[in-house]
Amino acid sequence: MRPNYQPAMSVASGQDFDTRFALTPFVEEASISEERPITPVIPLGVRHSRHFIEANTHAVDIAHLRNDCVVPVFNKDNEVTISHQTFIETVLGAAYRMFPREVFDAPDIVVSHIIKGRIPEAIHKPVHQLLESDKTIYYERMAFCFEIPTIYQEVAGCRLNLSIGGVRAYNHENLYSRKTAEKFKVFIGFKNLVCCNLCVSTDGFQRELRAMSAQDLFGTALSLFEHYDAERHVRQMARLQEQGLTEHQFAQLIGKTRLYQYLPSTERKRLPAMEFTDCHINAVAKAYYGDEHFSRDANSEIDLWRLYNLFTGANKSSYIDTFLDRSLNATELVSGVGRALQGDDTYRWFIE
Repeated sequence: MRPNYQPAMSVASGQDFDTRFALTPFVEEASISEERPITPVIPLGVRHSRHFIEANTHAVDIAHLRNDCVVPVFNKDNEVTISHQTFIETVLGAAYRMFPREVFDAPDIVVSHIIKGRIPEAIHKPVHQLLESDKTIYYERMAFCFEIPTIYQEVAGCRLNLSIGGVRAYNHENLYSRKTAEKFKVFIGFKNLVCCNLCVSTDGFQRELRAMSAQDLFGTALSLFEHYDAERHVRQMARLQEQGLTEHQFAQLIGKTRLYQYLPSTERKRLPAMEFTDCHINAVAKAYYGDEHFSRDANSEIDLWRLYNLFTGANKSSYIDTFLDRSLNATELVSGVGRALQGDDTYRWFIE
């Protein structure tokens, strides 16, 4: 049961979505409130041992980011950047504003590409003489995700919790220049609790959110949450159960996705984007036979819901700065394959 909501219903193939799930009751309240950042108390909820992203990352908590990491500056004017912890707290604040009556799990935070330095007093010290207090660090890339477990649905027996998160990559900023609008990626979607895969849709993803301040970041994140259509997203995922690929069609898809990156540029430009690499496609092929939850059925067929989870599962090996883009691309690719099965030409190349 979810506080202030009726019990969630399972969304099965052909079944009507439970309209009581709508996220709209709080939109009006949020939109008329002054859009200023909230500094939330980070919840001490459930921390998950299986992360939503795995490749080249390690988990940290927000106390480490706040207490042990320096904050980069723009070199020309020494203007401070928006720190990773401020990004997380600001998005959490916007989520609290949007869903004031819900329960929030503690954010899962992962980082990569550590940047090491020294305090000025230790510039001339030999490495072996450095104290921990002499060292400085920050992380070039950071991703976080937190669940709202009181807002959920089920698709094909998989519980999907509403989830919110974001990505920050300092390698996308020109820190050698003067301060300009900084770039962030923010999403609202669902996490499949069976496998921790993230399900991202077009209206739930801001690929390049630009902000000069935490207040700008807060307002844009809140706007994204207000305009996200959760009902449509869940229906889209539930419909994937209604279509499937034979083993031959799956083999065609795997072969074409491997060929895609080697196509002449003029041919590739005529096709929709496919952002998965050979390593990802190899993982999808392996999981087709061996995945515990989403492998082929007894007739060597696979429905598009399971295919979608093979792609989102393979995406967990992506680097932080490309992870959310590929999450959305998985949605577009598998949905496009479904339309191709019905005669649409846009994605037909991938399965013909």
